[in-house]
Amino acid sequence: MSTGRQLLEELKKDEELRRALAEELLPEALRHRELRRAMLLAISREVATKEDIESVKRVVKEDIENLRKATKDDIESLKKATKEDIESLKKWTKEEIESLKNAMKEDVEKLKAELKTYVDARINDVNIRISDLYGIMKASLVAIVVTLASTILVPLILRIM
Repeated sequence: MSTGRQLLEELKKDEELRRALAEELLPEALRHRELRRAMLLAISREVATKEDIESVKRVVKEDIENLRKATKDDIESLKKATKEDIESLKKWTKEEIESLKNAMKEDVEKLKAELKTYVDARINDVNIRISDLYGIMKASLVAIVVTLASTILVPLILRIM
């Protein structure tokens, strides 16, 4: 590989080396009129003119104005939409609350009816049990009375006979 190619490869890899070489070559390039002219032409192609700047200013001003108008219109439409949305939301919320109230009332009424049926059934069961216990208690009292009577009467009858 030639020395020039080696130098090019080295410059591609090392940014500091490129910068140092440019700093060394720049004063030499500026001494020659044709090289200065070539550099100025290259630089002038990159420089914006007054007309370019004015054109950009005009476009930016127009864009800002359009944005202001659009923003005001958007804000107004959002205000209207927001008011309408709030009213719609209020109406929907009231309807939902009423619907929930009615559903809850129906549920409470169903629960009351179910509870009444359950309580009535339980009371009926308790009444039956009490009635059964009353019957058992009467039979027990009769048995106790018969036992007492027989315990007292049998020895009396045996003494009498």
